Amino acid sequence: MSGSGRLRESIRNGLWRQNPGLAQILGLCPILAISTNMVNAVSLGLATVMVMALSNLAISGLRRWIAYEIRIPVFILIIAALVTVLDLAFNAYFHSLYLVLGIFIPLITTNCIVLARAEAYAARNGVLASTVDGIAMGFGLVWVLALLGALRELIGNGTLFSGIEMIFPNLTSISVFGDDYPGFLLVSLPPGAFFILAFLIAGFNAVNARRAARDKPAPASTPAA
Repeated sequence: MSGSGRLRESIRNGLWRQNPGLAQILGLCPILAISTNMVNAVSLGLATVMVMALSNLAISGLRRWIAYEIRIPVFILIIAALVTVLDLAFNAYFHSLYLVLGIFIPLITTNCIVLARAEAYAARNGVLASTVDGIAMGFGLVWVLALLGALRELIGNGTLFSGIEMIFPNLTSISVFGDDYPGFLLVSLPPGAFFILAFLIAGFNAVNARRAARDKPAPASTPAA
């Protein structure tokens, strides 16, 4: 496969085929805990994209000088350094959002998605391919977080973009169902995240099964006797 073909394959894998949230079921802690609304979910997802892209780039560039026996501690050290920079940046520039996301920004260090891609891909491939893989896997997580957060916020509270003023002070949330919407508390709680994620995974599997059935070659017809 050519270089451009491998990059396209990495993008397809990250966004759909090997999607971290729906196919690999990795990173459930942020997916279920912080996806109470769309703004929180997307913010943490984009932070994860930055860490994955930069850590894959650094690990791929340094892989020839990292001894195999100590690779995991070194990978974690690199990821932790990047997360620390990101944590300080959030605290400085988006302090209100930083207070909401809380411990989940430092916990990116131990996110299974980040370390898994560093070990499975960045440690074995070139800088460009590894960076693209990190971005694609990260954005695969972002769209799942965005959809999950939007559904939980919409069903649970009847709004969209709640908390957007923490990032863009001139914007406000949208009340979709009006101020008299009673809300659906279960969807806003952690069990609701499990239920909605289960429906998303079921839909993901149904689409894949439909595609597989459509692409399956028709059986050859036997000639009449």
